Amino acid sequence: MSSENERAGCTGAERFRHRPTETLPLNFTDLDDETEHAIHTAAERAKAATRSTWVSVAVNVTLTATQISVGIFAKSQGLIADGVHSLSDLVADFVVLFAGHHARKDADEGHPYGHQRFETAASLALGVLLLGVGMGMLWSAFRKLESPESVPQVHVIALWVAGGALVAKEALFRYMLAVAKRVKSSLLVANAWHARSDAASSLVVGLGIVGNLLGYPILDPIAALIVGFMVGKMGWSFGWDALHDLMDRAVDDAEVQAIRQTLADTPGVAGVHDVRTRKMGDMIVVDAHIEVDAVITVEAGHDIAVAAQRRVLQRHRVLNLMTHVDPAYRPDLDHATDPAAGAEPLRA
Repeated sequence: MSSENERAGCTGAERFRHRPTETLPLNFTDLDDETEHAIHTAAERAKAATRSTWVSVAVNVTLTATQISVGIFAKSQGLIADGVHSLSDLVADFVVLFAGHHARKDADEGHPYGHQRFETAASLALGVLLLGVGMGMLWSAFRKLESPESVPQVHVIALWVAGGALVAKEALFRYMLAVAKRVKSSLLVANAWHARSDAASSLVVGLGIVGNLLGYPILDPIAALIVGFMVGKMGWSFGWDALHDLMDRAVDDAEVQAIRQTLADTPGVAGVHDVRTRKMGDMIVVDAHIEVDAVITVEAGHDIAVAAQRRVLQRHRVLNLMTHVDPAYRPDLDHATDPAAGAEPLRA
């Protein structure tokens, strides 16, 4: 027996609310929504994401214009490279805003689980963007290193701009990461760490400028080379992770175990097995088999399954849970007996 969401055209949680209360053997008034697994509403997540991203846009517009213009004036390739990095951040911010807008769309006939994977696709696009920017920086720096005698001495103003950019980017990183953790958004986490990579790149650029001012001009393009490598590496990491998420990668073992425990703690559930998860943007889609007393009625078993589903939806960032009910302590057609192992049914 399955708790099929489509059977009544609504989710398991909605089915729970629509059933007469007198038929429900369980009481969930003691459930606490403020657990560590509690999730924010779509509106709260969207508002936090939009606000933090527009702050990032303002910072990156200022940094891009300042770094590139001063870099050209001060003849610092490292500062120009850092300015291009800030420009890629600006593009990434608009990718985040675009993805956030589309990810908030309601589920429809063509997308019954919603549009949350717009965020994953945006993370993949962000990774490809960063990888391309990093490769371009590496190529430009290598060209400079081929003729070190052509590297000019930079103006001291470049050092002040690099220092200011370092402070601004580190502050932006801490702000964005705090927001991302509060609303549990992987896309915002990626964008926050992108800001941290910018802070690190500004530090490298600052050191390269210091070396240039001390009489080692070659250190400026070397700094640009390091920045290019950092940007490319982060782009590869973001893109690779997003690609795996688009291929239905499971969540980490700790979160799977937490969901399994919530199911097992539901009154009436005698066992839990075959728990499978896949990511849907920042949410999770779960399939699970639960075991109930074999002699209870179909309706009682169904109510236990719906109650277990509601507990999971309340306590975890789960978008949908599909439960399959098995008779406890008895072989069934889903778990055939292995003739070579005796009468013990096979369990995953």
